[in-house]
Amino acid sequence: MEQKKVIRLKQVSIYHGGDNLTAKRLISEGEMVLSEVDLSVARGEFVYLIGRVGSGKSSLLKTLYAEVPLVVGEGMIAGFDLRKLRRKDIPYLRRRIGIVFQDYQLLSDRNVFMNLYYVLKATGWKKESEIRERIDKVLRMVHLEMKSYKMPFELSGGEQQRLVIARALLNDPEVLLADEPTGNLDPVTADGIMKIFHEIAERGCAVVMSTHNTALIENYPARAVLFQKGVISEVDLKQILA
Repeated sequence: MEQKKVIRLKQVSIYHGGDNLTAKRLISEGEMVLSEVDLSVARGEFVYLIGRVGSGKSSLLKTLYAEVPLVVGEGMIAGFDLRKLRRKDIPYLRRRIGIVFQDYQLLSDRNVFMNLYYVLKATGWKKESEIRERIDKVLRMVHLEMKSYKMPFELSGGEQQRLVIARALLNDPEVLLADEPTGNLDPVTADGIMKIFHEIAERGCAVVMSTHNTALIENYPARAVLFQKGVISEVDLKQILA
């Protein structure tokens, strides 16, 4: 039986432009970054977005989590129609997806536990017992269960990235979007992060990850989508690694 599609893009064009432009103005005044994008991702699937810096990988991810509006084509993620998405609906979309940034974006004045506690309270969790149970669970998933009292500055780069992953998993997302999550990490630490991402996919959460690190792809093969000259295409990993 075919797995449920949690991402579906059809004939999408993505534009760069100024903030708060209407769709019509964005098309007329903005710069088209990608065109004719067709992409489907199933539940539990792992997909690499590969290509040079500036090729549109981050723009596509930003479109999927609604930082960049979708103005041309059809787009669905985690049950939300990106063309019909209203500004007030964006927080609800982001409760259904997890986002992992390269630069962490942690709260520097709060310890590991409180970084996660803040997110759960902000997304509507009420019961203290359920909050603590969920935090304990995601910390175990990323092997940080012994670090809940630590401040972010007391963590290594790899531990901070694992905390970011834990934060992304708090609301049990259908999709995890990761933008160059190993870009600032040494090879050994990056390897550990990749193991966690693949474990997440095996549990049924789709993982879409941008990277230019071909060594990671070689060690952890999965479906790959190449960004080149304003379009995307499925590629054979053997060609990329040759």
